[in-house]
Formats: sequence, C-alpha cells, structure tokens
Amino acid sequence: MCAIGVMLGTLIGVLPGVGVLAAVSLLLPLTYGYPPAIGLIMLSGVFYGAAYGGSTTAILLNLPGTANTAVTCLDGYPMSQKGRGGVALFISTIASFLGSIAGAIVLATLSIPLAAFARSFGAQEYFAVIVMAIVAASAFANHGLVRALTMTAIGLLIGMVGIDLNSGVERYTFGAMSLYDGMPIVALAIGLFGLPEVLSNLALPTPPKAPKVRIRMRDFLPSRDEWRRSVPSMGRGMTVGSVMGIMPGAGSLIASFISYSVERNSSKTPEEFGEGAIEGVAGPETANNAAIQTAFIPTLSLGVPGDSTMAIVLAALIFHGISPGPNFPIEHPDIFWGLIVSFLIGNLMLLVLNLPMIGLWVRVLSIPYTVLVPCIVVFSCIGVYSVRYSTVDILLVAGFGLFGYLARLFRLDAPPLLLGFVLGPMMEENFRRTLLLSRGDVSAFFNTPLVLGIYGATILLLVWTGRRRLFSFAGFLRKRRK
Repeated sequence: MCAIGVMLGTLIGVLPGVGVLAAVSLLLPLTYGYPPAIGLIMLSGVFYGAAYGGSTTAILLNLPGTANTAVTCLDGYPMSQKGRGGVALFISTIASFLGSIAGAIVLATLSIPLAAFARSFGAQEYFAVIVMAIVAASAFANHGLVRALTMTAIGLLIGMVGIDLNSGVERYTFGAMSLYDGMPIVALAIGLFGLPEVLSNLALPTPPKAPKVRIRMRDFLPSRDEWRRSVPSMGRGMTVGSVMGIMPGAGSLIASFISYSVERNSSKTPEEFGEGAIEGVAGPETANNAAIQTAFIPTLSLGVPGDSTMAIVLAALIFHGISPGPNFPIEHPDIFWGLIVSFLIGNLMLLVLNLPMIGLWVRVLSIPYTVLVPCIVVFSCIGVYSVRYSTVDILLVAGFGLFGYLARLFRLDAPPLLLGFVLGPMMEENFRRTLLLSRGDVSAFFNTPLVLGIYGATILLLVWTGRRRLFSFAGFLRKRRK
C-alpha cells in the first residue's frame, strides 16, 4: 500500500493541474476497507509522493503540480531554460528525500514535546507568525517591497471571499453560490502560475523552441560549486520546514515561501534569485517535504490538521473511530510508529523511482509546443473541475490566468498574492480571536514574551533586508559616479 500510494502521488504530482488535495479526497473511500494503519499509510504516500512529482512540472513547464511547489518555479524553470533542467530535477529529488527523512526523524523523536510547545500557542502568537511570513515573502520579492505588499493585499482580499463564519454574512460573492466556500486554491494556483506562461509564449511571433537537454545521467549530476551551494541550503530548509510543519495550520506552502526568503537573504548573490539560483530549488524543496512530514505532529498529537490535506487524513482517522490527541502515540502505537516507518520506506521508494526516471521527465521538454499547450490547458481544467465539479472554477482559472498575465507585464510578483490568499483567513481568525478574548484590548497582541520574540525577528528581518538594499544602492551610486 505504501508503494501504491507513492506511485500514485508521483503520477498525480507530475500531471499539471491534478492537485494532491483532489487526489487524496478521491482516494479516501478506498481506505475504508482496510485497517486504519494501512489506509493512513497509503493516503500519506499520495501526499508526500505528490510533492516529489509536483516539482517536476514546476521545473520543466513552470506549472506547479501542487500549490506548495509554486516557489520552485521561480528558479527551477529558469534553470530549465538554460539547459540545466536535469540538474534542477536531481537536486530537487535529493532535497525532497533529505527533507522528508529529516521530518520523519523529528516526528519520531520530538513529537510529544514539540506538540506540547505548539499547544502553548495562542491566537496572538499565530497572528504574529502570519505577519512574519507575509513580511518575509514580501521583503525579498523580485520587483520591490511595495509591489509585493500590493499583491499580498490583493491575496488577502481574495481570501475573504465567501461566507463569514462568525456572522454568516456573504462577502464578495456577488450572489454566486459557488463562491460561498471561498475561492478554490487549485484554480488560483493554476491560473496565476500556469496559464500566464502559456499566454506569454503564445504572444510571441514564433512558438518557443524547447531547450535541448542530453538524456544522460552524467548531465544531471551537479557541479562541485552547485553541490557546495546546495548542501547548506538543504540544511536550512530542514530547519525551516520542520519548525513550520509543527505549527498547526502553517503547512508546507508557508515553509517553502519562508525558506526561499531565507535563502535569498543569506546569499552573497541575491540578484541571481529568479534567474536560476540552485539555492532557490534546494532550500524550498527541502523545507516543503520536511514540513509535510512534521505536519503530522499537530494532526496526530493535537487533533488539529497541519493543512487542508491533513484535514482529510484526520477525517479518515475519525471515520475509523480513532480520535487523535496527546495520548494518540500511547493508545495507538501500531498506527503511530507504523506510519513513521512507512515514511522512511516510502521516501526510499521515491528516491529509487525518481532518479532513474529523470530522463523521462526531461523528455517532456522535447514535446512540440503546439502539442504541449492544449495538454497543459486540458489537464489544468480537468484538475480544477475534479475538486468541486463546478464549471465556475474553470472560468475562475481563465480569469486568474488573465490577471497573472497582466501582472507579469506590469512586473508584479504572483507568489505574494498566493501567500496572502492562504494566510488571509487564518490571519483574520486569529486577529478576531485575540480581540475577543482580550475584550478589545489591542495590547493583547504584544503581551507574551513569545509574541515579542516573533515581532523582534520580523523587525530584524526588515532591518537586514534594508541594510542589504542600502548597500546595493550605495554601490550603484558609486558606479554611476565613476
């Protein structure tokens, strides 16, 4: 069942537009005829297997197979255009494997104490973490802080679409019942990252030619300099992913964004990011997969899903009559430890499955663009439609695709919008909860040492970013004078 899960997950991740959330939802009924441990192992294999496959289309086609691989597009696709797509895929596979193993080790050794730490988080701590994530993603955007914050604000507004859970009031739905549950994240991700690339290439006088990549294993091996730059990035990605995965509701998407920001900030050549920096692939991919594994800590130990996919895993456990909580590892050791062992076995399977097939994924680049474009659009529409079986979602993809194309023309970054969309509901919920518990006292947002520490780290991040940009501007002025 572990092998079936990881193979299905990889296939689903490779196919553009077919998201892991839809796949896990559709496969959930298949687990009902098996013992809880077996069913959970298969669903988990689909989850982290899709993270491996999702980076493939992100690197080769600039189309994230899953939302949490959107960051990989920023440097993976430029590497592919420069003929280094094989290296990007190889580093992505190694980073995914190491991140998953690190996450599984954290889950096995620190599950109970880290769950107790996450349980100490209040609404104000979650709000502070979300603010830090937004600032981190915006501070290191390619086209400036103001443009990134503008896109983040648009994402926050889009995240407010739907019925307000506190008052039951419709917000920005314009009477459309299909928007009562909010904007679908699959439609937003595909529209912002997939279709703009298609439209940009269709606008060219002649169709773009696929870069020629030799299908030899030695061409996929990174150079010594690329290894030297990738290894520290993977180490930092493990740390970021493990920490963010433990926080309920944070998930792998936020982990990959923060990891990318950390890599860009710590790099001696930040101008290379967005142009094909190997660190922009190694760090986020490691963090993404580490967060997927450690997201099981709040799900199993607190009964709070780490992200939307973990909510489906939680539903599967409840269906089998199992209530996750602090005593879960003690009451159900067969499920808890069996799942952890399956992580190690499943990731070894994925490593063996993906490395020999890198040549097959690179061959996608040789497909004529006139054939590839219809396939991308069809798979995207099928994937979006399969989530809610709504034709409105297909229209939303078209609308977001046009918006993403215009944003690209005006040099506006799309990733901050996606981050704002994901974090918006969480930010609003914790903002309201803090004010409700404090009876409107604004000082409640700063009344704990942990909150002050998080805000302090955010300020240091802004100061460090401003310092680097100030030095860059001073260097530019000196060159102009010369």
